[in-house]
Amino acid sequence: MKPNAKDAIVKAAISLFNSNGYSGTSIRDIASLAKVNTAAIAYHFHNKPGLLEYCFMHFFEQYISKIEEAFASIDRGAKECLKRIVADLIHYQSENIHLTSFVYREMSMDSQIVREIMSTYLLKEKYYFQNIFERGFEWNEFRPHSIPYLIIQLKSLLMMPYMNTQYMREVLYIFPNEPFFEQKYLKDINLWIDKTLCSDLPIKKGAALK
Repeated sequence: MKPNAKDAIVKAAISLFNSNGYSGTSIRDIASLAKVNTAAIAYHFHNKPGLLEYCFMHFFEQYISKIEEAFASIDRGAKECLKRIVADLIHYQSENIHLTSFVYREMSMDSQIVREIMSTYLLKEKYYFQNIFERGFEWNEFRPHSIPYLIIQLKSLLMMPYMNTQYMREVLYIFPNEPFFEQKYLKDINLWIDKTLCSDLPIKKGAALK
């Protein structure tokens, strides 16, 4: 078996899924691009749905771990914690733009794997975001808002550039995989946090350590 065959298969699958769509990509297409035989794909992933599931899991395992790592510093303040999460997620998505774009497009479909992802990883994400917003309200860092609608706004800011990469490039002439985009966009999201979320009220003593 070819050394690093698994990595080559995943890389080829992400590229083809992203350009041709999941349904428009065959196992033979993936094997050809990865320079392996179809038996190698069967060995590592069983079949195309197994490969799709691996891509989802690979993306969301890392995505959630970045949220969890940042959330560990919540006692420093809700705003600081949220800004770190946003920075880490934007960087991760920009570095993995093809995988990110493909996953987000597939997440719009109603399928068993998407429902499983929602019932595990996306509920975890909601848990952390909800906790951050609740702490921010409690500590007077954030103005009171409806948490579900805050999550909608935050998720839209995090996802839009990677869901619509063609629009970003062809219409706006913005390239989400470039460092300049990451730096500029992060400033804009931080402005949303500062101006839309944050309160001018003093933080309660002992509520958060700045």
